[in-house]
Amino acid sequence: MKILVLPGDGIGPEIVDAAVGVLKAADAKFKLGLSFDYDDVGFTSLEKHGTTLREEVLAKARSCDGIILGTQSHADYPAPEKGGRNVSAGFRIGLDLYANVRPARTRSFLESNMKPGKRMDLVIMREATEGFYPDRNMARGWGEVMPSPDMALSTRKITRHCSERIARRAFELAMKRRRKVTAIHKANSFHMTDGLFLEAVRHVAKDFPEVQLDDLLVDASTAHLVRNPERFDVLVATNFYGDILSDLASELSGSLGLAGSMMASDTHCCAQAQHGSAPDIQGQDKANPVSMILSVAMLAQWMGGHHGVPALTEAGDAMHAAVDRVLENPATRTADLGGTLGCKAFGEAVARAL
Repeated sequence: MKILVLPGDGIGPEIVDAAVGVLKAADAKFKLGLSFDYDDVGFTSLEKHGTTLREEVLAKARSCDGIILGTQSHADYPAPEKGGRNVSAGFRIGLDLYANVRPARTRSFLESNMKPGKRMDLVIMREATEGFYPDRNMARGWGEVMPSPDMALSTRKITRHCSERIARRAFELAMKRRRKVTAIHKANSFHMTDGLFLEAVRHVAKDFPEVQLDDLLVDASTAHLVRNPERFDVLVATNFYGDILSDLASELSGSLGLAGSMMASDTHCCAQAQHGSAPDIQGQDKANPVSMILSVAMLAQWMGGHHGVPALTEAGDAMHAAVDRVLENPATRTADLGGTLGCKAFGEAVARAL
């Protein structure tokens, strides 16, 4: 199986290198037969090719079995017409990666940012191809306009098709966990758009009678994440809400640096760390690669299930376990977690533990 590796911007090359090192250790241990193809996105691609994301890269990604995508400095890119294409959005739309899966869990041996005694173990299923994001809610053009210098308008798109398919993935996941789905919405204000989303989730719920469904206003859900995170198992949300809530949940559970994330369609999957590119520590070996390593582990698990290769699923499970074994020892954590290891040494420690 072939993996396309795209290091990206900022700390992307460092954390991707650490994660690929762990995956190669898993490849050797479980005899996976993986091969790796490297290409450029972001500023490196802009300098070489005049665009941050080439269509040839998307075409190559479609032919691969998995994708590892490093962080990007989107905010620093030039305008789209000058080559500054949003790489994440390009992949989500170009490969229809509609399911952004973002787990958040506490670890007994790591300090969290929650009240004493509180524990979290949940997954946010975020729809990633429509919603408020202006670069992915129009077939042509842009979802934001400025009719005058003092007025800006943004268009939100919610469809029954996209709402139902992310809901179905959420219920399927809940069947493997604690069998509860919480639909996040603001239908009391967005009667049509969030109303349609909620209607679609309830329709899909009829196919999963074993799963308990409740729904919660997005503003109330932030309070419950802080006060009562144990109530949640799988949360399903539209793009904007899911983006915000996943960052909150991950930071509460310990750190954004510990949060794995993957983007999946029905045929493709891409591992991408949940956090940003942190250019302020670029090239200093200070980055925490846990999020990227766990994202790659999720990719391996997805590939195992999608292709019917149990060894890949086992490899992903083992990568998760190896990260926890290294994190258990305070001396083998990265500096942001109170340890002494740099990015490269941490990745090597996880590979050895695996």
